[in-house]
Amino acid sequence: MTHPTSPERLPLSDAAQIGALVHEKKVIVCCGAGGVGKTTTAAALGLAGARAGRKVLVLTIDPARRLAEAMGIPAAASKPSPVPHDRLVDAGLEGGELHAWMLNPAAVFESMVRRLSPTPERAEKLLANRLYRHLSEMVVGMQEYTAAEALYELSTSGAYDLVVLDTPPSRNALEFLEAPGRLARFLDERVLGFFLPDGPRKGGFWRKASELINSLFARVFGAQFYEELLQFFGSASGMFAAMRSHADGVRTLLSSREAAAFLLVTSPEQAEIAEAVFLRDKILAMDLPFAGFVLNRSYAFGHGFREPERVELPPDATDAARTGLAKLVALACDERLRAERDRGLLARLKEHSPKGAVAVAAPHLGEAIEDLRGLMRLAAGLTEGELQADGHGA
Repeated sequence: MTHPTSPERLPLSDAAQIGALVHEKKVIVCCGAGGVGKTTTAAALGLAGARAGRKVLVLTIDPARRLAEAMGIPAAASKPSPVPHDRLVDAGLEGGELHAWMLNPAAVFESMVRRLSPTPERAEKLLANRLYRHLSEMVVGMQEYTAAEALYELSTSGAYDLVVLDTPPSRNALEFLEAPGRLARFLDERVLGFFLPDGPRKGGFWRKASELINSLFARVFGAQFYEELLQFFGSASGMFAAMRSHADGVRTLLSSREAAAFLLVTSPEQAEIAEAVFLRDKILAMDLPFAGFVLNRSYAFGHGFREPERVELPPDATDAARTGLAKLVALACDERLRAERDRGLLARLKEHSPKGAVAVAAPHLGEAIEDLRGLMRLAAGLTEGELQADGHGA
């Protein structure tokens, strides 16, 4: 099938701005609805950063086995894994480093426990607590908090120049953005002091209130369970101040217009456009650095292929050849209409974005990209405004 007659490259200013993000930022957060190619876009941006000579980590919260297979990394790992050098070379990447990790919340939280506990003994006691294994069920947002913790730790450790974060589908991504603050409020000692075995006792009212709460919870949950709950809070209490500090650090990092950028990935489908607009409004309301939209799987980015109308058949062409060409012309007309629609969507997305934000179209590369060469072509389209023929050059 031919491709519509649309510009052969993105406006350079928009492509250059996306390219600047992978050259300059410490964190790029890719958000969007499920199924719009968000993970693929994040991986392509990571490759673009590595191509620029940076050490890059692609961190995905929403497990994506296809990403792991394309990059040659384990699907379940306790820490980031480097993409094999030979795969990068084969894809045409000569400089930089690329690592990837399908986030393991349990590994993140265990590492945090060992790092933040006052003593190794306190850490072991907490990790051995039966309730610790069910922590994500006990505290709303704990799993999302571990994602924020991993992002903060990995992006501030100095191990990576750039971390590209692939978030869960958009409504869940909001939980990721809000989890650190929610957990910080939960870890307020004014509340947890009622449960801590050695918590402060300020006068008779505090003591009576604590005794009443302890008695009530013991009757509701059972004495043994409640005793384990008290042991859990007692073992974890030394970490709360550091966890609140990290929650503040995550917010500071993601709010920094110098360090961070949020990109919203969408497709031309109306429901997904609506999701992207909803999340854009939320990002702006939270005063986070919104960098723009990526319109994925659209026809707004043209490949510059020859138009079927310009094909001249020889005078003795068969009826089948003429019929086939007529069908190709009809398909091309349909694609032109889609291209016009998608370029209109792209213009509207940019028109309704804040000053300085971009709206770019990712090249339509057919079916799901399943190897690094395809990701490199996508990276070139997003950051340079052009496609690479085979991953080895523009």
